[in-house]
Amino acid sequence: MTPAAPAYRRLSVEERRSQLLEAALSLFALRAPEDVSLDDVAEAAGVSRPLVYRYFPGGKQQLYEAALRSAAEELRHCFDEPHDGPLLPRLGRALDRYLAFVGRHDAGFSALLQGGSVVETSRTTAIVDGVRRAAAEHIYSHLGVTGPGPRLRMTVRMWITAVEAASLIWLDEDKDPPVGELRDWLVEQFVALLTVTARRDPQTAEVVRGALAART
Repeated sequence: MTPAAPAYRRLSVEERRSQLLEAALSLFALRAPEDVSLDDVAEAAGVSRPLVYRYFPGGKQQLYEAALRSAAEELRHCFDEPHDGPLLPRLGRALDRYLAFVGRHDAGFSALLQGGSVVETSRTTAIVDGVRRAAAEHIYSHLGVTGPGPRLRMTVRMWITAVEAASLIWLDEDKDPPVGELRDWLVEQFVALLTVTARRDPQTAEVVRGALAART
């Protein structure tokens, strides 16, 4: 007997939308957004161009923003780490997820952070800033701080900026050093920044004495 062909299953609206967003993100991982066309997305998803327009009638701009929101949501989840155990290993695990995302999306991540894209707008900038704010809030939570003062806020934001810059340089250097070494170095940078700030800020000094006391 000839094996029966697998039954065709029509995708739901959400499944089809997710398929198109995944195809778009895979392309943005290889090329800058302005170099990706709707025809490219349709081909990558194995669908027709009119179908892409059906789901994203605003064209590439709408698709790009939706893809960014999808990526931003994934990035936010990188910091969803349980508040169990010492702080630094928790931070290391969050960085592992973050750097894995960076490694998967490569050029798309670079285009997202570096700007200069012809499809960049205030809305896309707000999406990226939202990820940074979410990351900062997660860090304050893991530090056990509910009302961070200006020096602690500046320190955390400086470190987030350093992580982004290091990630871009890491991609530019063909992902050298190895990702584990980069992760450990970024954790050490975080400790160093807090330690320096603690000399001038009592709140940060309390954080260093408390949250950073156990480093294993």
